[in-house]
Amino acid sequence: MWHFVSDQISQQLNQEFICDDIREITEGDSHSAYRISDGHKRFFVKLNDEDKILNFSAEAEGLEHIAKANIFKTPKVICYGVSENKSYLVLEYLRLAQGNEQSWYSFGSKLACMHQTQTQNMFGWQEDNFIGLTPQPNPWTKKWPQFFAEQRIGYLLQLLAEQGHALAAIDEVVVSVEKLLHGHNPAASMLHGDLWIGNTGFQHDLPVIFDPAFYYGDRETDIAMTELFNKFPGAFYDGYNTVWPLSNEYTYRKPVYQLYHILNHALLFGGTYLQTAKSLLKNMQG
Repeated sequence: MWHFVSDQISQQLNQEFICDDIREITEGDSHSAYRISDGHKRFFVKLNDEDKILNFSAEAEGLEHIAKANIFKTPKVICYGVSENKSYLVLEYLRLAQGNEQSWYSFGSKLACMHQTQTQNMFGWQEDNFIGLTPQPNPWTKKWPQFFAEQRIGYLLQLLAEQGHALAAIDEVVVSVEKLLHGHNPAASMLHGDLWIGNTGFQHDLPVIFDPAFYYGDRETDIAMTELFNKFPGAFYDGYNTVWPLSNEYTYRKPVYQLYHILNHALLFGGTYLQTAKSLLKNMQG
């Protein structure tokens, strides 16, 4: 398989690449990952079963779309495909470092710029994709409350129910979410979609984002995710609010936006995430 991948890389580079150093990277829950090299060039490779090629093609599409905005550094997509019953995605290898206060401030201001300038007339995306390994439907929708209630919360509750976890009455929750968001008419901003700290880094102090769950939606959903797992440093929020301050009503909507990611973790990992989801749903309906 590695010979085939090397050939595909060579075709994209228009010069020979033969990987002779293959090192597995242990990070990540969704796919196995490797750093490959020929002694001169290095690439980051994700592998999974053959049927996960749609995950990789969707990830490549999201990365390429974010890259076109020319605001954030993203790993360049080299190629993806299937070989020997394995799907693969080859990306530019980036050596990432921790951020400092100044670089996190820059990260926040760049995200606000992306949210403010890269907008659409409707919510969704031209194709369905994934958040982690979970399918993420993105039908173009005019009204944000309807989109988020049905295609995010309602959809995941249905997937959980199909797994045997009936956490709440789905139709009632969808109505509750629509009521909670009623009257909120945000811009349809370009979103990373899964913006936790593990999907970020810095190269020469320049912000880098990767592993997107791309779509156009309310910018507050990206911010809510940054506060859910390993909250971003304060300088990030200072930078963001300098460019495009968050509404005071954001804190009112934040829990329901975070619920989406809690439900996804409950679906993927179960355990305490199921209990947390139940509590959030009860509080929301109460």
